[in-house]
This record gives sequence, structure tokens and C-alpha cells, in this order.
Amino acid sequence: MSDTIRLTVAQAIVRWLMAQHIEIDGTETRICGGGFGIFGHGNVPCLGEALYPVHDEMPLYRGQNETSMGFAAAGYAKYHLRRRFMFCTASAGPGTANLLTAAALAHANRLPMLMLCGDTFLTRLPDPVLQQLEHFGDPTHGVNDAFKSVTRYWDRITHPLQILQSLPAALATMLDPADCGPAFLGLPQDVQGWAADYPVDFFAHRVHRIRRQAADTGEVAEAAALLKSAKRPVIVAGGGVQYSGAVAELTTFAETHGIPVVETIAGRANLTDDHGHNIGPVGVTGSDSANWAAERADLVFAVGTRLQDFTTGSWTAFARDARLLHLNVGRHDAAKHLAATVVGDAKLGLTAISEALAGHAAPADWLADCQAERARWNDTRAETVRPGNRPNSYAQAIGTVNALMAPEDRVVAAAGGLPAEVTANWRTLKPGTVDVEFGFSCMGYEIAGGWGARIAQSEAEPDADTVVLTGDGSYLMLNSDLYSAVLTEKKLIVLVLDNGGFAVINKLQNSTGQESFNNLIADTPTATRQVAVDFEAHARAMGAEAETVSNAAELAEAFRRAKARPETSVIVMQVDPYEGWTTEGHAWWEIGTPEVSDSESVRAARAETEATRHRQRRGV
Repeated sequence: MSDTIRLTVAQAIVRWLMAQHIEIDGTETRICGGGFGIFGHGNVPCLGEALYPVHDEMPLYRGQNETSMGFAAAGYAKYHLRRRFMFCTASAGPGTANLLTAAALAHANRLPMLMLCGDTFLTRLPDPVLQQLEHFGDPTHGVNDAFKSVTRYWDRITHPLQILQSLPAALATMLDPADCGPAFLGLPQDVQGWAADYPVDFFAHRVHRIRRQAADTGEVAEAAALLKSAKRPVIVAGGGVQYSGAVAELTTFAETHGIPVVETIAGRANLTDDHGHNIGPVGVTGSDSANWAAERADLVFAVGTRLQDFTTGSWTAFARDARLLHLNVGRHDAAKHLAATVVGDAKLGLTAISEALAGHAAPADWLADCQAERARWNDTRAETVRPGNRPNSYAQAIGTVNALMAPEDRVVAAAGGLPAEVTANWRTLKPGTVDVEFGFSCMGYEIAGGWGARIAQSEAEPDADTVVLTGDGSYLMLNSDLYSAVLTEKKLIVLVLDNGGFAVINKLQNSTGQESFNNLIADTPTATRQVAVDFEAHARAMGAEAETVSNAAELAEAFRRAKARPETSVIVMQVDPYEGWTTEGHAWWEIGTPEVSDSESVRAARAETEATRHRQRRGV
């Protein structure tokens, strides 16, 4: 009989996490980089007791809000390309419920995150307890069951020995290239403190590796045949290229076979901006050049993308008769819209297909035409970001900051108008340095996700900067991790671009023929008093350095000062809510519009929207 050690459930979970390592580029490191936690009666007595002795080795970052803790964990996982994760612990009740949005973000973006959350007592002896939701017909049902729809792995620990199966299963899910996503373990308050005799071997040092699935040889052959027959192929490169570590293989593939590359939002930093095969970002918030290429391509070779509607222009960005070929580690993604599938790892798959294409290159005039379109887009973008060409705008701020960034600096943006503006206008200086959270398009991710990214970045590239771009709406929604960054000395540079409310949704509202209503603060009927928020004073109150600038020239000077100082800095600039938007590079996007309305402008907007529907692919 093997040796055993007696531990509580909480102690065993922590000890097991400490023993799990991963090999990255030949170097071993612990898979779990630590955790984010807010303690309450549902987790502090037992899990808190287990975490304290190892807090130097496995740091626990004190969160300000459970939702933002999850966003920070997502930012950390993105930086590490899903090869490392953080856990989040919250108390039973509202603390745990606050993690639902973050779990959904991680699920939509296929990111690993472990949630260790308090639950009601398994014995039910003290029921009902504080913060417990009672379902009269099902006493086992509670808040934690809500996580079943937003996690890839879910379990409630009802016996100490259950973790012998549950912990490895949760980790296997988080490390799986195809099924990667958040894992949730409900920890009843009594069970957390129950003890068992665990096998010592369970806590042995273990090194994991990310599985690389080779593609089927028949699918590779079919892919090669399709590419050989194509006259105008285009590669749509997604975030999966980076998660696979396949940037070099993608670059070599495009160069060897003469195929232009367009990027999704998640794949925005696969190729540097100046690479000759980079034709630009594609889709609703893309570029004229990439959308020109996508519309004319006779073969669309998607690599590592879930083909979200902003990429496909709600399936109008590609010609209806274009063939679709998809290399993806996930069968679900690879088979979308009746694509010819190559199910497998992007790194291995690109290499295998390239070998099958030995000696073949697409027609040179096709690449030359795409490059000519890209040169025109470069001129358009340069004018869009040029200071002084219009009132202060997101694009001007992006261009100003982009010009002062170091190649290894990381930019973070999410939701609202900034993802579109960053996607269209950012010049990638180094692969993997752009995090635009548009999988779940979640307001409030920016500062929290930036904090998580900075924690990861400080481990690997301490001299680099994490630059957060946020609008005033997102800042007001969730700003407390600015204080977290100050407390932990994880420097952020945060640009707060104030356009007076939810200006991009106001733009959408107006474009569908409606009057401005409840988006801009000035157009909110219940806002009976107009009060400007002093974002600079607010940021200073949380310990950050802060200043307000009036234009792009002042922004440049402030940004230089922020880069030079070691502390977290906030720079505030007002931008125009109406005239500052990038108007070029857009594809059609399907939105719900009223079929019947008393407003003539609403009816006209619907007719204009529907006039383009004939271009929409029907899965063929």
C-alpha cells in the first residue's frame, strides 16, 4: 500500500496545484501562476488557511471585485498563450456569482481559468445559511449551478477523495487545445475542511505538455489539392495561430506559397505590420485591403479562428461561391459552413500542408494586387490617425501611442469603439503584443485584463510596458484594479479616452435611423444634471500618477513621461463622440432592426441594411 498523508480538501487542492508544472520552450515552470482572491465565510477558514503557508511561492493577489479578478486571470492566460493559468477564489453567494461574467468571457475566448468557489454546506444541517438561494423543489440547486453554462468543466466536491479525479480532469480540460476553457470547482464550506488520507504519489512533481494533434493525411491531401487549384487563395489567420506557437510556420507558409494573409481580431498580431504578405485586418472592423482580398478570393483558408461574425462580415465578407478550407484543432470550428476540414494543430498542420504543396505557389499577380491594395490602405490609415485632421479621436490617440511603443510593449483594449479602432489602425511591431478582447466584447475587461497581463509580463519581460486603452464608459463600469496595479507595483499606462458616454452604441443607434437616446450622458433623459467626471482626480485618489491632455501633441509628451516613470500612470483625453470614427475598412454586419416603425429614418435604415443581405453565405 502506498504512503498516505492526511490533509483537508483545501490543503490537498493547494498542494496538488503546487506540484503541477509545464514545459515551455524547454523550461519547466509551475502551470498555476498563483491566484486572485476575495475572502469570505465561504472560503477563508479552510482555503485561506491552506494558501497562507505557500503565499510566497504561489502568490494570492487580493482582488477588488470578483468579476475583475476573472478578467485579470483571462489577461494572464492570454499573455501566456493558454499555457499557464491563475485560479480565482470567491466566497459563497454574491462573491461567486460575480465571477459568472468572467467565466463567460473565458469560455467565449477559450481561455484556461480555475475557479475555486465556496458552496453551501453539504450536510445541510445549518440550512438555510447566509447568502444561500433556496430552490424549494431541488435543495441541491444553487448559484454555483449557473456556472455549468459558462465553463468547460464543472464539479461540486462532495467527498474529500473526489478531488483525486476532479483536479486532473479540470487541468486536462484547461490544457486541451480544442476544449480549452474555464474550470469550476464548487467547494462546500464543510467539505473544504474535511480530511482524508491522500496517496503521497498524488502530489508528486509532474510535468505536463500541450498536446499537438497531427492532421489526418487524407485531409492534408485534400487541403493541398484545393490550394493548388485556387487562383486567388487567401489565409484568414486567427488567434489559434498564436496559441499553437505557429507564427513562424504561418509566415513561412505564406512566403513559400505566395499567399496573402488577412488577420482576425484575435489574430491581429500574427504578422508584423510591415510584412509583405500582411494584407491587413479583415471583417466588420477591418481594412479596405483585407476586405478587398477576402471578397475576391476563390479559396478562403482559415487557420485557428472560430470565424466570428466580425471576421466574416456576418458571412458577407467572402464570395458566396468561394471554397472554404479550415485548419483548426477544434472539430466544431473546423467544420463551420461546410468547410473542407483539417482537424489538427496549426503548427503541425501548416507544416504538413506545406510539404504536400512542395514547389507550388499561388499566381504572383494575385499577391501583387493584394499588396497594392494594402499600400493604399496604409495611406488611408496614416491619414486617419494624423493629428489635426479632425477633432480629437480614438484613431489619433492610437496613432500617437503606437508611434512611441517599444516592440515588446503590449496593448490591451476591449468592448465599445476601441476594439474597432485598434483593429483597423494599430501597427503591429512584434507578434503576440495585441490583446483586443472582442470574443465576449466585455466592457470593464481593459484595466483588469491589463493588470493580469502585466503580472504575466513582469515575470517574462519586466522592462516592457502594458498599455491599456479604455473609454470613459468602461472606466466607470470597472476601474478598481487601477488600485490593484498600484498596490502590487505592476505598472500600467492607462489611456482614458472620454467621449461622454457610450458613444459607439450611440453611433450604432444613429446609423439605424434612431435619435440619440440613453447612450451619451448628454442624451440621457433621466440625467437631470450634467456633471463631468474628473478622471484625473479619480485616478490620483487610487494612487496612480495622472494628467489630462488636450490634444495628440500633449498626449505624446504625457506618454513619454508615463513610460519613463516606474509607477502606474493614467492619461485622460477628451475625444469627439461624433466625428472621430474610422469610416473606412468596414464590412456588412447583421444587426436586428425593426421591421415596422413609425419613424421614416428607421424604415430607411432597415431597407439599406436588408439591401446587402443577398451577399450572405448560406453555409455553402
